[in-house]
Amino acid sequence: MRLKGKTAFITGAARGIGRAFAEAYVREGATVTIADINIAAAEKTAAEIGASAHAVQMDVTDQASIEAAVADAVAKMGHIDILINNAALFDAAPIVEITRASFDRLYAVNVAGTLFTMQAVARHMIARGKGGKIINMASQAGRRGEALVAVYCSTKAAVISLTQSAGLNLIQHGINVNAIAPGVVDGEHWDGVDALFAKFENKPLGQKKKEVGAAVPFGRMGTAADLTGMAIFLATPEADYIVAQTYNVDGGNWMS
Repeated sequence: MRLKGKTAFITGAARGIGRAFAEAYVREGATVTIADINIAAAEKTAAEIGASAHAVQMDVTDQASIEAAVADAVAKMGHIDILINNAALFDAAPIVEITRASFDRLYAVNVAGTLFTMQAVARHMIARGKGGKIINMASQAGRRGEALVAVYCSTKAAVISLTQSAGLNLIQHGINVNAIAPGVVDGEHWDGVDALFAKFENKPLGQKKKEVGAAVPFGRMGTAADLTGMAIFLATPEADYIVAQTYNVDGGNWMS
């Protein structure tokens, strides 16, 4: 019960990694807001988690939606102790085939969505005067370039940079900002990633997924459950002296 009595706001939490974080936080004693653009899925997830979870609709590309969702969460939980910026999109294409629409959409969700959700929650935390924890979801893709993933890689590099700057700025208010950089994480998301690589690398469906899993030093792709320990740790007092850092949780895929 390391998070007993704490409240958390998690974006993109209706499924996948975000849902795993919500479930883990509730097991540790927290109350959570499941924030997602798909309100039906968010409500279903909250109902399945139980009384310690509730859902709000939120579009991270819309400022009014961000502010309304944060206000809703504060009204229901009383305050927000922890934010996890998890909502994100992926796309892939060779440089000469990247579209402006894809670029704009990924930056709107992955970068601006992270920044302005962080801003809205930080304003609440500052006004409350009791500090807080903010955890941004980066990626090993933000540590390097990838031939077919230029836009996504650059958005996650931006998340790492935002984490550094926000961490240095907000620690004066007792708000710790850090990030997690997962490696390849199995699940519904990777089915879409695999399909894109099948298209651009002329591979059969499932082949890229097998290849990346085999290349992980640990011996397999990660799972959402592999990330929950770090997400819990960064939200506890044990991490109070950790500021502006991004932690790789990737089975040894990347060292930095």
